[in-house]
Amino acid sequence: MRKVLVLEDEDNIRSFVVLNLNRAGYNTVEATTGEEALDLLKQHPETRIALLDVNLPGIDGFEVCRRIRATNARMGIIMLTARTQEMDKVTGLMTGADDYVTKPFSPAELTARVDALYRRSGGGEAPVENGEISQPPFLLNTRNRTLEKNGKRIKLTQVEYSVIKLFMDNPGKALSRDEILEAVWGRDYYGEVKIVDVNIRRLRLKVEDDPTTPSYITSVWGYGYKWGF
Repeated sequence: MRKVLVLEDEDNIRSFVVLNLNRAGYNTVEATTGEEALDLLKQHPETRIALLDVNLPGIDGFEVCRRIRATNARMGIIMLTARTQEMDKVTGLMTGADDYVTKPFSPAELTARVDALYRRSGGGEAPVENGEISQPPFLLNTRNRTLEKNGKRIKLTQVEYSVIKLFMDNPGKALSRDEILEAVWGRDYYGEVKIVDVNIRRLRLKVEDDPTTPSYITSVWGYGYKWGF
């Protein structure tokens, strides 16, 4: 079931989002507060995508995102925000969101973002890979979409998994930001290329021995990144 949680306290915006997602073939559950959203996710564990407004009464969208990520690394999360400040976008991604959409947005843009994230979260028709990529100390299980470092599981979001797999498929190769963006987010992605940098920063916190001096995901200045093997 293609189910999406829509957390938005403004009735007109929430109705607009729900209408367009329903037209695109998604089932929706609606919440107006963060607390209600978290309760609904417990009632509907089959939900694959969450659209979270940032400015809310009670706990805000960032905190809802953190709480979801504490127990669910696979759910796709998109932040909805009227803010345009760079720090708000970075904050949303660093708390575990996969993408963000800035209001006002078009129905086509929102639906395209949800479609792309739904495919990455395992809801598409892509064939399941059956194998492992071993690059000590890392082991990537491509069937279960999991990563281990020295035998210890590292919790990854679906976007993070896609980035790591891209790197491990291309060890030692410098990949430009545009190449990473197209491979992971898709050719028709509406957002900004800086989303790559924020996800790399988030990944380094998870996989590096010392994120301040990365040795696995290294920067290629003025170009992109390289899986440092």
